[in-house]
Amino acid sequence: MSIKVREFNENDIQAANEIWNEVVEEGVAFPQEECLTEKSGLEFFKSQSYTGIAYDEETCDIVGLYILHPNNVGRCGHICNASYAVKSIQRGKHIGEILVTDCLKKAKEIGYGVLQFNAVVATNQYALKLYKKLGFVQLGVIPKGFRMKDGTYEDIIPHYHTL
Repeated sequence: MSIKVREFNENDIQAANEIWNEVVEEGVAFPQEECLTEKSGLEFFKSQSYTGIAYDEETCDIVGLYILHPNNVGRCGHICNASYAVKSIQRGKHIGEILVTDCLKKAKEIGYGVLQFNAVVATNQYALKLYKKLGFVQLGVIPKGFRMKDGTYEDIIPHYHTL
């Protein structure tokens, strides 16, 4: 399997929605509670500074994606934020690392100076390991900052990476 990342286009909407909605429905990582429809998904992915699509070069199957957008405005507009999603049957194959690495390059190319994650859920051990490996800095812990799908609360750990 050879994974490449390219920019989202309208033909990706069904696969992108399926991957995104799978994470939303799992209820353990993304803050969103509503799944994307074809219309809302298209608006959502096109409204980002960049949406990257990870695909298998051999089969052309879409296996993951990321969204990149400003974290704030004005004097803090140089700080961006991103979210990553990998198709569940493709997890554990280092696709997340490919997505995050591409995102770091793309964010710098766009002109951002810092990539910040506001809410990495403490139970997301794969993400925490990956961010540490890639040089992200943890900013502390916000106790019970994320409501899990089952209604319990989990800590969140903000991170940043200078670009």
